[in-house]
Order: sequence, then structure tokens, then C-alpha cells
Amino acid sequence: MGIEQSSSLAPSNAEAGSSRRGFFARAGAALASLPLLAGGEGLAHDNHGGGQDGARRGPLIIAKQGSFFAGGTVKQAPGDFNPLVNGGPGQTLHGDHVYTQFQSPVFPRKLPLVMWHGGGQSGKTWESTTDGREGYQSIFLRRNFTVHIIDQPRRGRAGNSTQPATLTATPGDQDLFVAWRLGIWPNFYPNTKFPRGADALDQFFRQFTVDTGPSDRAVVTDGAAALFAKIGPAVLLTHSASGVLGWVTATKSANVRAIYAYEPTDYVFPDTELPNPIGTGVAQISPNPVPMSDFLKLTKIPIRMQYSDGIPPTSSPYPRVQTWINRIAMGRLMVKAINKHGGNASLLHLPDIGIFGNTHFSFADVNNIQIADILSDYLQRQGLDRY
Repeated sequence: MGIEQSSSLAPSNAEAGSSRRGFFARAGAALASLPLLAGGEGLAHDNHGGGQDGARRGPLIIAKQGSFFAGGTVKQAPGDFNPLVNGGPGQTLHGDHVYTQFQSPVFPRKLPLVMWHGGGQSGKTWESTTDGREGYQSIFLRRNFTVHIIDQPRRGRAGNSTQPATLTATPGDQDLFVAWRLGIWPNFYPNTKFPRGADALDQFFRQFTVDTGPSDRAVVTDGAAALFAKIGPAVLLTHSASGVLGWVTATKSANVRAIYAYEPTDYVFPDTELPNPIGTGVAQISPNPVPMSDFLKLTKIPIRMQYSDGIPPTSSPYPRVQTWINRIAMGRLMVKAINKHGGNASLLHLPDIGIFGNTHFSFADVNNIQIADILSDYLQRQGLDRY
């Protein structure tokens, strides 16, 4: 059905722009309720697209996709470059940048989602799951978000480092199995939501990767801040070790409009209000001090921490599990500190709402649609999912 408009009633440029924006907002919301062709599910099952088995999903509709680098430095070698001398002086090395790949739907919501991997991981974390289901990259594209998946400086596709590092090849898969709360090796927890099967576990271990340069919080967060400067306002999703990097990035960029932190492992506090460390030995968790002026920036945005199952209420004989008991306790203290200064922070422990068996990678577990629905509900309640 066409739309006719009399030329005598044509709007001005300003009116036309406003009209087009209103049309696309309405169209985006309407499209989210329509079924796709080829018998697939709609772009949204309900108001945010949850509740569907990934096997029933229709084709993805992508309006635009791409990738680019942001931030970084250039290292200059002394001397003058001579093209007749191979490997000679005077050359440059570009490195320490962040990499992002992005996909945009036809009618994107206003704020993109930036997904930041954890320690020993790359952007693969957010792509398809270890058993081949859709991960957050596709789930939230279907929910009409532009999705950016990043590799932090000196990791993965942002691996060019301006500083050398020694790479080791130390076996440690079994430690990770316990640390990420799949179970106590070689046994899974009976109620685990991790995908069962030898192939899924093999894929899980193979997605781990290494840093290609020294760990440097300033370098990494400068790169992330440069990304936000380039793409504008967005919601940041962090996981594990990137949790503290997300807090710091938000102090460097006002374009971080909210942070949803999956199982952050480190926490920031005003340098004048530091709590005592929690725990002892390898399981000890200590606060990270930041200037009060930086901490107060975290009170200006919504912040949610989310933790999964496998964290006993009091103690564990396994140091890697005890660490999580101490972490969630420190996380609660950070939430309290943010709210004390007028912020909007919360901590969700999934067993408290009747969701059991999830691991450190809840967004990739077999119920990741349910986990995604929790995020969608939060974004909606905070007004972060508007068109």
C-alpha cells in the first residue's frame, strides 16, 4: 500500500526530519511484532524478543555490518627510513588499539550494546555458544540493538602490542573448569546449565586465548574510551575481568550510559572510603582505589552486577570457589558505596530469583535466552531500549 501526500502539504526540512524519525521509531516497534518470512520467529516474541528456542529462529536481517579499530598508539623507531634497507631504522608500529565488529538491524534502538569479553577471552565469548546456539551477538541483533563486540588492546584481533611480552604455554584447563564453576573436575555440577557433551567442552577450552603484551589497565581503558568517543552513547556489557575495566572506562567517557556487568571480579571505591580486603591468601579480594571525582561519575549511570549459581553462602574448601564468595561480598559493598553517593546500582544473584545451575558464562549457557530476557527487562526498566 502506497502513501500519497499532497505537495501543498509537504513539511519543511525540520518537520520532515522529525516526521521521519517518528515514522522509523513506530516502524521499528511495529516490525518487532511481525513474523519473518520462511516460517521463522518474529524479531520479537514479546516486547523485547525473548522466550524463543534458537532452533526456531528465522533468518537474521542485518542492515549494516563492519569492523574497525579505535584508539591506540604509534611507536616510532629512531633514524630515517630507507626503502633499500629491509628492516631498517625509522619505521613505525601501530598498536594498543581496540577492535570492534558491529552489526545493525534495519530499525535499531537508540543505544547500541558494546560487549566486552573477560580475561583469557576474545569477542568469541559473545558470538555463537560452544554447542552452536546463538549467542548475545545474534540474540540482541534480533531484539533490534546495534551490537558491537570488541577485542581489547593486546588481545585477539587487537593483538598488535607496542610492548613485548613472553607467551607461555602452561596447562590449566582443569583449574578453569573449577574457577568458572562448571563443577569440580572431572564432574559437572548435577544441575549445571553448561552445554553437556565432549565437543561443547572442547570448544569451550579452545576459545581461551592469551595477551600479546603486558597487562596495562590504562592502555586498555584508553582504547575502550576511544571506541565510545567514535560510536557515541552506548550501553556497556562486561564479563569477569573486564568488569573493573568497564568501571574505569566509564570514568573516562560520558558516552558509557550504563554498565551491565556479568560476574565482575574486581571493584572500585573512593580512595578515601576503602573497605578492608575480604578473605585471605589466593582467595583474597582487595578494593581498587579511584579518586572520589572519578567514583562519583559511576553514580550518574545505571549499574547492574549479575552473578550465577555455584557460589556457596559462606565458605568452600576449593580456593577458586571461595574467591567467588569473597567477590560477591565485595560487589555488594561497591553497590552500597555507589548508592550511598546517590547512584543507581544493584546486584542480582540468579538463585535469589529461582534460577539455578548457571556458570560464569551464563549468557552462553543452555538457558541463555532466559538470561538475555533478564537483561532486556533491565534495559526496559531503565529506559535504555528506546527507539
